Amino acid sequence: MLQSEIFERARLSRDARFDGQFYVGVKTTGIYCRPICPANSPKSENVSFFQSAAAASEAGYRPCLRCRPESAPGTPAWSGTSTTVRRGLRLISGGALDDGNVEELAERLGVTSRHLRRLFNKHVGASPLSVAHTQRLHFAKRLIDETTLPMQHIAAAAGYGSIRRFNDAFRNTYGRSPRALRRAGEELGHVGPAANLTVRLPYRQPFHWHRMIEFYRYRATPGVESVDGDVYRRTLATGDSHAIVEISPDSKDGYLSMTMLSIDTDVLFDTVQAAREVFDLDAPVSEIAATLGRDKTLKQMLKQNPGVRVPGAWDGFELTVRAVLGQQVSVKAATTMAGRIAEKYGEPIALPDTIERAGLARIFPTPERLSRARFNGIGLIRSRAETIRQVAKAVVSGDVRFDPAQNPDTFCEMLKSIRGIGDWTAAYVAMRVLKNPDALPASDLGLISAIRHPDRVTPKELIETAETWRPWRAYAAMLLWGSLPGSGG
Repeated sequence: MLQSEIFERARLSRDARFDGQFYVGVKTTGIYCRPICPANSPKSENVSFFQSAAAASEAGYRPCLRCRPESAPGTPAWSGTSTTVRRGLRLISGGALDDGNVEELAERLGVTSRHLRRLFNKHVGASPLSVAHTQRLHFAKRLIDETTLPMQHIAAAAGYGSIRRFNDAFRNTYGRSPRALRRAGEELGHVGPAANLTVRLPYRQPFHWHRMIEFYRYRATPGVESVDGDVYRRTLATGDSHAIVEISPDSKDGYLSMTMLSIDTDVLFDTVQAAREVFDLDAPVSEIAATLGRDKTLKQMLKQNPGVRVPGAWDGFELTVRAVLGQQVSVKAATTMAGRIAEKYGEPIALPDTIERAGLARIFPTPERLSRARFNGIGLIRSRAETIRQVAKAVVSGDVRFDPAQNPDTFCEMLKSIRGIGDWTAAYVAMRVLKNPDALPASDLGLISAIRHPDRVTPKELIETAETWRPWRAYAAMLLWGSLPGSGG
């Protein structure tokens, strides 16, 4: 079946599985919609399909004010077949084009700017600049609809240096000024370090929230993270200030609710994007299930864990330290040790007295701090302490970077050059920090036992078995880990 035929069926049936995977341009109105738009479906001859919101915008269509394309789950970062595009989309989401240009982005990705534009047009249907532009304006539209932030703060959060530039760009895209679309309610009179904001995070369904929250419940670093019921909390260092984020299921299906306490508006976008990656909200779950479901063992696990996700990381260095602490010990032991390190070397959180800290007291220690740490008196074995120090020094010197633009294999080799880091640790970090969907910690004893083969398989045999799981081996690993008793997801 041709892609256009699939999109047409999805549009006519308002299939939520395709929400965010394509957009519908309506020729008679000049607007573009989500495939689940509740408006009367236009005739087939009056519609065009676009791979992304940016592509629709680039073609001259305006976002629909009824179905709100900005509220759709993000276009899957793995769309198409190009790993260069995947890494480029992550960099754009991280603000690579806010202060830089396409040429600099291409250089980070190791290709020419001409080739990068060609890849984006093929796999996304729009230029890198159009993607960045659309992404920022969609974020601004959500802040207009969901918050009472003053327009100048929304403009700043969306990456616009002046309110005039923001107003012009918004009017050109939506056909109306930002204020004309502002919902009833007064704007906040003051927004700064004491501002508390709540936004919705749309996700691609299905999403097994319970499995995700249990994963973090077992691994929450005391004093830095906590899980209370269905609410996840953690501390963040945002530039020169500190903040707390709270994430929980929203009352509306298909969304998480994210509250940011003591957040500066100039880091709003980056913080929201980080949360999307931490909870893997844009994973192409249908594609993943179609591939992994061919395996009999994984097919059954998919029924128990629909919408499998790979948890990300708020900070690459922090996750690497956690991975080192987790070598050959239980999750509980590693978590306890992480809490001791945070307590001894982490910076005390600085927040207004009016903010409820919910037991959170520390920012996880920086690489600079741990590069000089002696780790005495906390029960950490000497070899592991030395590995953490060397990782910290490598991050400080720039020898180890957590740049999503880099090749995952190159990153793993760089990380393994540090004494005490082997294949398992490198693959685990690539899986959760670089968000490499095909990373596989093949030497993991849990994965090996979860295969449930009559005979115990070797790491080599696991790799051979996993060939049919490509390019989603990281998701297969999460399914296998989640099937183990007491795994916490």
